[in-house]
Amino acid sequence: MRVRAARIEEAEALTALCRRSKAAWGYDEAFMAASAASLTVGDVTILAGRAFVAEDADGALLGVATYERLETPGDIELDLLFVEPGSMRGGIGKALLGALIEGAVERGAQRMLIVADPHAAGFYERCGAARIGDAPSEAIPGRMLPLFLMTLA
Repeated sequence: MRVRAARIEEAEALTALCRRSKAAWGYDEAFMAASAASLTVGDVTILAGRAFVAEDADGALLGVATYERLETPGDIELDLLFVEPGSMRGGIGKALLGALIEGAVERGAQRMLIVADPHAAGFYERCGAARIGDAPSEAIPGRMLPLFLMTLA
């Protein structure tokens, strides 16, 4: 497995990967439909160099991670981190997160906010993020999600 920058022509396949990965947690169709926009890998993010993919030796996509810059200098927010359902728990998420952090630090990032799916909260804690509260879901009105902060530099 290797991690590299995402390519613009992969946006659609990466979006489909995000949706498969999210659905693997057993969310129903209504939830998935409401979440669809927030599970999209955008061309702008890829072109800005803020999207990373993991691929196997044959070039098959195994996961994706993206981030967004926040208004406060040095702060970023993890936007997406998803692994192909059949490849979960194999170190791919950790490798993607590491590459994303490395790339973001090279661009001046110092802290990263993470609004996590409750199923992924333990992963972020194991990676060194500290839970600092809860944040509202952008996709599901009234749903609160674990909020983490990770110091990068």
